[in-house]
Amino acid sequence: MSESYAGKINRKLLKKRRIINAAAGREPADLVLKNAAYVNVFSNEICHADIAVAEGLIVGMGQYSGKVEHDCAGKIVLPGFLDAHIHLESSLVSPKEFVKAVLPHGTTTVITDPHEIANVMGTDGIEYMLQATEDLPVDVRFMLPSCVPATPLDESGAVLDYRAIDSFYDHPRVQGLAEMMNFVGIIAGDDQPVEKIVAAQAHHKKIDGHAPDLVGNDLNAYIAAGVYSDHECHDLNDAIAKLERGQFIMIREGTAARNLEALVPLLCDKYSERCMFCTDDKHPNDLLEKGHIDYIVKRAISLGADPITAVKVACHNAARYFLLNNRGAIAPGYLGDFVVIDNFQDFNIERVYKKGELMVENGQVRDFPVPEIEPYLVERAHNTFHVGALSAEDFIDHRPRGIIGMVPGEITTVDAGYSDRIDVEYDVLKIAVVERHKNTHHIGIGFIQGYGLKSGAVATSISHDSHNIIVVGTNEADMAAAVNRVVELNGGIVVWDQAAPMAEVPLAIAGIMSDEPLVTVNEKLESAKEKAFALGVSRGVDPFMTLSFMALPVIPSLRITTRGVFDVTTQSYV
Repeated sequence: MSESYAGKINRKLLKKRRIINAAAGREPADLVLKNAAYVNVFSNEICHADIAVAEGLIVGMGQYSGKVEHDCAGKIVLPGFLDAHIHLESSLVSPKEFVKAVLPHGTTTVITDPHEIANVMGTDGIEYMLQATEDLPVDVRFMLPSCVPATPLDESGAVLDYRAIDSFYDHPRVQGLAEMMNFVGIIAGDDQPVEKIVAAQAHHKKIDGHAPDLVGNDLNAYIAAGVYSDHECHDLNDAIAKLERGQFIMIREGTAARNLEALVPLLCDKYSERCMFCTDDKHPNDLLEKGHIDYIVKRAISLGADPITAVKVACHNAARYFLLNNRGAIAPGYLGDFVVIDNFQDFNIERVYKKGELMVENGQVRDFPVPEIEPYLVERAHNTFHVGALSAEDFIDHRPRGIIGMVPGEITTVDAGYSDRIDVEYDVLKIAVVERHKNTHHIGIGFIQGYGLKSGAVATSISHDSHNIIVVGTNEADMAAAVNRVVELNGGIVVWDQAAPMAEVPLAIAGIMSDEPLVTVNEKLESAKEKAFALGVSRGVDPFMTLSFMALPVIPSLRITTRGVFDVTTQSYV
């Protein structure tokens, strides 16, 4: 039986009185961090006091007693960190495993864009992620995917217009519209992207941007349309041009893109108020070896940023931007989300609290309930491959095809001419993208140079942004076998050679995430990388991540789609 309105009011009234009484010192608090030195993001200084928490909220700083008391003498207490833009799917694990990974690093809130799973499952993917993140000890807030598919050239599992996502704005954890990658469409005034901005504004929601190197009147038009932020700035001039026009700058330091070093001069009195930190994507090894937002803060300090400024950018600025007005600070009425560190130089995280509850101590995460997901959505997420068995003949085409020339250390490519055959000696390999959502049997075929493979094939169902199956090989038989094995796994990464899988990373959730623990996934992923390197893949290439971006037809100059090799610069097939 549901609680009556009067019952809800009475319950909230009792809770509020408890907060007031604890704040006034008439009752003991639930938790007190005694003798705390804490970062005050309002006065930009280190303050000293007891910090009291009741009903999950900070009720005061001063002298307090509590039911539970922890002595913080000699430590520094920080507000919980906030990642301003991330795709949870990029961690390759379920949301619960992601939380287990980032909570020890002090992250207590993330803003996710479920763009990857939405390209596979449509609105069911958004609903799956909402349910999979409910009541986790890291607060997961959502921006709705703006570009599904990323471009009309993609064959994704769904096409989402503004009507498809509109009802999600009513969800209490939805903050707005995610990165508007189609800046070309916005500048041109095209109906679909502009409709999405108008709809988001009608709901009074934030709209995030994605516009690398946009300048002049085109930049003005993009911002005037209603785009509030950008996380694609890779140099200082680009960032300042956007900041001067009113945009907020998300300084990104993730796995695929690392922009902190170039943008650290923004962390000064003149600009820092308009900045926040984000990771965009974080792969398992990065999370385990480096960390999350704490890594960015620590590195920013090592690059000369003021520690208090770096902390403020890591929590308070993003909370203000997203109108999450009860987090990102240590002050009365804010959530009891704390990170306790030893000092700013070593930046070792000793304890993490979520709403006043100790969740991490010396790196160990306390157990927490796992959200329930509707059986329909679980089944749907584990049944996203609709493609028949393939043979070598499916990958044979004797017509000349464009060669995608890889650039060492980059995901950009160059036009390397044409070929009508595989030539392993000259590192000319066959590459293909297999449509896997609707059993169209569309297979785009081309060639790639710079990958380095000498034998076998590598296939993965992570291929941005539509997540069809991308495969590169030294012969068509191994390419077909590797793709078939990906399908048998219901998604994953396969390294194939000599008629057998050399390594596998199953990704059974929509073909992009694993059901297994992060440590297990990382072990399998690193082992698969070594097998790929052993087969000749260049050590300057991430065998899977770099390959996954070869299918994204918005990055210059050549890409591979389900229809063949595409020249992004000329917007034509080659």
